[in-house]
Amino acid sequence: MAHLTQVVTSTANATERLAAQIAELALPGDVLTLSGGLGAGKTTFARGFIQALMKAPVEVPSPTFTLVQTYDTTKGPVWHCDLYRLNKPQDSLELGLEEAFGNAICLIEWPERLDGLLPASRLAMSIALDGTARRISMDGNGQWRERLNNRLKV
Repeated sequence: MAHLTQVVTSTANATERLAAQIAELALPGDVLTLSGGLGAGKTTFARGFIQALMKAPVEVPSPTFTLVQTYDTTKGPVWHCDLYRLNKPQDSLELGLEEAFGNAICLIEWPERLDGLLPASRLAMSIALDGTARRISMDGNGQWRERLNNRLKV
C-alpha cells in the first residue's frame, strides 16, 4: 500500500472534522482500518465519520463489547467494528464481516486482529498521540489516492 498523507489534528473536534471529510469520499464496499493504541482516537474518528453520514445525530458508542455496531446512513450501511476482544481471525467470520466488505462501509478498529483476512483494497489509517495532538497517517491504493488528492482541508 502506498503512503498517501499524514495529518495532525490538535483536538477531538478536529479529528471528527477530518473523519467527516473522509466520510464524504467513502462508498459502499470501502474498508477503512483504524490502528493505534488505547485512547489514540480511533473511536473519536469513527464517531465523526458516522455522524457525518447520518440524517440526524445518533449516539455512537464504542463497540468494544458488542464487537460490531451497524448504522443505516445516507450512503447505506456502515459497520463500526472494534476487534480488540477477538481471540482469533477466524472468529470474524461469525460476525459476517466478509459480506459487509462487499456492500457496506466498514470502519475497523484493531484490524491487526484479522491477520490477513482484510481486503487488499482499503484505506489504512494509523493514529498516534503526539503530545495532545493526534498524528494520523493514511495509506491506501490508487482509488484512495485519487479520492484524497487535494480534497482534505485540515
